[in-house]
Amino acid sequence: MIDIVCLERDAVGARFRAPALAHRWIDYPATAQAEMVGRLTGASVAIVNKLRLGAAEMAALPELRMVAVAATGADNVDLAACRERGIVVSNVRGYAVDTVPEHTMMLILALRRRLLDYVADVRAGRWARSENFCFFDHPIGDLAGATLGIVGRGGLGQGVARLGEAFGMRELFAEHRGAPSVRAGYTAFEQVLAAADVLSLHCPLNDATRGLIGAAELARMQRSAILVNTSRGGLVDEAALAAALRAGTIAGAATDVLSAEPPRHGSPLLEDDLPNLIVTPHVAWASAQAMQRLADQVIDNIEAWAGGAPRNRLA
Repeated sequence: MIDIVCLERDAVGARFRAPALAHRWIDYPATAQAEMVGRLTGASVAIVNKLRLGAAEMAALPELRMVAVAATGADNVDLAACRERGIVVSNVRGYAVDTVPEHTMMLILALRRRLLDYVADVRAGRWARSENFCFFDHPIGDLAGATLGIVGRGGLGQGVARLGEAFGMRELFAEHRGAPSVRAGYTAFEQVLAAADVLSLHCPLNDATRGLIGAAELARMQRSAILVNTSRGGLVDEAALAAALRAGTIAGAATDVLSAEPPRHGSPLLEDDLPNLIVTPHVAWASAQAMQRLADQVIDNIEAWAGGAPRNRLA
């Protein structure tokens, strides 16, 4: 009998099917960080989404054998500590290859065509007062012919590239920042910053990418460029981005993620005076279809581990 504990059921937004193995299932709608060890005591499998599972927690959980991450990103799990203890860690992959690129393109289109500005103006009566049949208060830019810079060439980055191509954009995949050489099919990171009309982030958060876009990188971008982040909030220096938007260093930005979620103590990107900024509450991944694929894959991973052939392993 395998004890499986799901700590953040409501963070998934879809129903988990029963694993095809002898098990006891316990789940919680949500779990505070301080409650995690107590709830996992005696468990063989932990299903986590955003809770931090570090070396200290694992030391208090000697029976833990598998961590099923209900997400692709696993920066909240100490993978090195898991390897030391022989704990298998599996994540979910490929479930959001449609929904995240679609959300990304929605944000790009909304920024380039100044959607929210025009909607707000119409609601405020600006159109009704116009002397012409339309008005041009906010410059609109087509996607056709624009350069789309993409950081990250996994399934999500490639999905955004495909949609960008359908709009007639030219895509550039950025090489790693500071890389000594540039691989075939990639463009130097600094060159992408300078050339992109749209810069879209699709890379994991780790020691190499934390703070990837800061004041120096924003200053390299064109004043007409926009930045879109549907990956992880920690990739961007939020204070630097807020300052760049206020100064007109870049023309706009959209983010589906923040460095602290939920932002209970605020964020530099939630201030009222930021021009041409769109913030959505980490929902790029959350189509009904994608959430069910995620839930199903979590159970697939647990079944594979129980069968002696772990899949989607990170540790």
